Amino acid sequence: MSDIRIGLIGGSGLGAAMEKQTRGIVHVIDTPFGAPSAPIIETDWSGLPVFFLSRHGPGHLLNPTYVPYRANLFALKKLGVTHILASGAVGSLREEYAPRELVIPDQVIDKTRRPGTFFDEAAVHVEFAEPFCPRLRQILLSAASGVKVHDGGCYVCMEGPAFSTRAESLMHRVWGGDLIGMTAMPEAKLAREAEIAYAMVALVTDYDSWKPHPKPADGSVPDSRALLAEIIGHLQAATDNAIALLKKAVELIAAEPQRIADCPAHRALELAIWSNKSAIPQVDVERLAPLWIKYLRPTN
Repeated sequence: MSDIRIGLIGGSGLGAAMEKQTRGIVHVIDTPFGAPSAPIIETDWSGLPVFFLSRHGPGHLLNPTYVPYRANLFALKKLGVTHILASGAVGSLREEYAPRELVIPDQVIDKTRRPGTFFDEAAVHVEFAEPFCPRLRQILLSAASGVKVHDGGCYVCMEGPAFSTRAESLMHRVWGGDLIGMTAMPEAKLAREAEIAYAMVALVTDYDSWKPHPKPADGSVPDSRALLAEIIGHLQAATDNAIALLKKAVELIAAEPQRIADCPAHRALELAIWSNKSAIPQVDVERLAPLWIKYLRPTN
């Protein structure tokens, strides 16, 4: 049909749900950055090859800080993935983004402290003004049906794993954040370095701590266990909607592959390698070959 190969990265809730219902070829991939979060399952949706990766690994044992983002993206690149549709649970920083709704974010503020590049031994500066692929975003929006899906939002990516204090949450609102999550970065940035188009479906689980919960009638502090149970319930409901949205998006891509055939991310490294290419150690050229070898081959 085309050279399009879709990567699906399942986050909290959706990762476990899709893992249960996805069957196919299991790929165990080695990378220069270690093993990915889990074996990658290759299957077929609407005639397109789809590669599913559970971001937090089997049993959701990897918290956001310890997800091997570089290994995950490198493994997908080695498998020839051209486009990634990711998912992630988020808190809402705006009244209009309600729990159980979905958001297709268009911007990111990165507060994480994780390794954010593949290129430790070279100066590689990718353009990242638009962190999410505009063409994939439009596909996801076109796939929306029967559930509220918001077009755009600024995702603040925090380190975690604890949730924000109320002061932090209020600060994120002042910054212009609309959503708060823990996994979009450096995932989106690494996808850009790997020249893979990337977009995300954000699953709203709650209003972040900027919005106080109603106090119990007796005036006591709200039970944190009840609040967490509420978040989990919203996540489970949003997960079903997100899976339906992703399946419809892949169906649309299969029907009209030309809509995403030439995404800007696919040329991200063309002018981004600022190091003298002849000075880059050959061991690093070969170690990261799937990412940049086409730009480092000698020309005759």
